[in-house]
Amino acid sequence: MAAIELADLHRLATLATDAEAALFSQHPQGSGRYAGRLLGRALCQGAALHYLDEKNGVKDFDVWSFYAGYGDWPFPARWRGTRDFGPSKFGRYPSDSPNYSGRRVDLLGRSLPVPLGTDPAEALRQYLAARRTASAKALAAKAVILIDPLDRAGEVVWPV
Repeated sequence: MAAIELADLHRLATLATDAEAALFSQHPQGSGRYAGRLLGRALCQGAALHYLDEKNGVKDFDVWSFYAGYGDWPFPARWRGTRDFGPSKFGRYPSDSPNYSGRRVDLLGRSLPVPLGTDPAEALRQYLAARRTASAKALAAKAVILIDPLDRAGEVVWPV
C-alpha cells in the first residue's frame, strides 16, 4: 500500500525502455521499425488507480508504451515483456514466481493511428474514449498515468 512516487514512475519507464530496446534489436525489420516513434509510456490499470487514490492495492505494474503507427505495420499487439521491479517498498506479490525479487512489471505496447509528435496525453485520451478494442476498453475502465516523457511523469491521462 506504499505510495507510488515520481522516482518509481521513472524506474518503470527505464525498465520499459530497456525491454523495448532489446525487442527492437532482435527484430529490426519488424517491431524494430518502431524505434524512435514513441509517443509516450503509461502506468495503467490497478497500479495507476493506486497512484491516484493509494487505496487500490498493487498486484503488479502494467506499463504500456504507445507509438505513432505506420499504416502498413502495427506494433506487435501480442508482445508482452516482463521485468522485475526489484526489492522495494512494494515487496513482492506472493503468487509470483520466486524469480521476482519485487513486484512484476508487465510491459505491453500499441501503435496508434496518429503522426509522430502528437501530444501523448491527447493521443491516449482519443484512443481510450473511442474504446474500439478490448485493450482500450480495459484500460479505460481504470486509470492511465503518463510515465514517459519523463518531464510529464505523473500526469493523469485517464480518467479525464
